[in-house]
Amino acid sequence: MQPTAELLRRLPKTDLHLHLDGSLRPETILALASQRGIDLPADSVEGLRPIVEVGLECRSLEEYLRVFDITLPLLQDAEALSRATYELAEDVHRENVLYAEIRYSPLLHRDQGMSMDEVVFAVESGLQRARHRFGIRCGQILCGIRHISPEASLELAECAVRWKDRGVVGFDLAGAERDYPAKEHREAFYLVQNNNVNITIHAGEAFGPASIHQALHYCGARRIGHGVRLVEDQDLLDYVNDHRIPLELCPTSNVQTKAVPDFASHPLKRFMDLGLRVTLNTDNRLISATNSTQEFQRAVDTFGLSMEEVVELAVAGFKSAFLPLPERVRLLDEVFEQLHALGIPYGQEISRRRRIAL
Repeated sequence: MQPTAELLRRLPKTDLHLHLDGSLRPETILALASQRGIDLPADSVEGLRPIVEVGLECRSLEEYLRVFDITLPLLQDAEALSRATYELAEDVHRENVLYAEIRYSPLLHRDQGMSMDEVVFAVESGLQRARHRFGIRCGQILCGIRHISPEASLELAECAVRWKDRGVVGFDLAGAERDYPAKEHREAFYLVQNNNVNITIHAGEAFGPASIHQALHYCGARRIGHGVRLVEDQDLLDYVNDHRIPLELCPTSNVQTKAVPDFASHPLKRFMDLGLRVTLNTDNRLISATNSTQEFQRAVDTFGLSMEEVVELAVAGFKSAFLPLPERVRLLDEVFEQLHALGIPYGQEISRRRRIAL
C-alpha cells in the first residue's frame, strides 16, 4: 500500500506542537481587525496572505516571527481568543487530527487588562465548544517566554498548576534560545514538576545540543520542541532515545526559520531510522502555510516513507500525547480501528498493552 494524498488526509493524526497565535485564519485576522479598529498592512485575504504566510523563501527566524506582530494585537480579549481557538480546533478536526495540544503564552494576551486566568478560561471555552461540536480532543500548553523575566515564568507556572486537570495539559518555554538559557527559569519548572504538570520545552532549534541538555536535565522536559540540533551530540541523542523522549518535529517551519537548510537536510528520517520517538507537527499553520496532512506529504515526498513508516510516525504522536495512560489507551484503540477501516492492519499482531508501551 502506498501513502497516497487521500490516505494521508484520512490518516488519524495528532498535532502536539501547534501555536494558537501563529495559526489564525486570514479571514479571521481581517474580521477581528475590522471589529477592533486595528490597521492591517492589507485589506483582503489575497493581499494579506503574502504578508502572513512567509513561504519557503523566508530568510531567518526573525523574519518568521514578525508575523506575530500582526496576530498578537488581535488576541487581547476573551471573544477573540475563544473564536480563534474554536476555529483552529475545527480546522485540525477537518483533516482527521484526533488530538491536538494548542500552545500559547498568556503573558502575551494581557494588553487590555485580562488576567492570566481569564486568558486561559477564554481559550478553554473555545476548546469546549469544539469538543462538543466535533468530538476532537484538545489540551492547552502554557508557554513561558525566555526573554521575559523568570519571575513572569513562575507566575505562569502557578497559573498552569491552577488549571491542571481543567484543560491545561502541559507547560513550555518558548522564544529566543541564544542568550536566554532555560535554566534561568528553573524555579518555574520546579513548581510544575512538583505538581505533576507535563513539561515540553522549545530546544535545539536555533541553538545547539546544550539547549536540549538544559531542557532535559535542568528543567525536567518530557518532550522536546523541535530538537533538530540533537544530531550534533551522539551521546545526548542516545540518552533521548534510551529514555523514549519524544521530539516534536516541524519540518516546514524548521526550513523556514533556517533551523535546517532544506527538507533533504532535515533529520526526521535519520531520527526514525535510529529508533527515536518522533512526532510530526505544524508549529504555525498560518505562518508556515501548512497543515498536518501537508507535513506528512512533505515527509513522504522528501524521504520516500513507506505506509508502515507513515503509520509509525502517526502512532508516535498518540503515544506521546500529554494524556493519562487510560485515555491514551482508548485513543489508540480508536486509531487502530480507523487504520483497520482504511485497510492498514497496523499492530494487529501486537498485544494492546505492548502497543502502548513501545
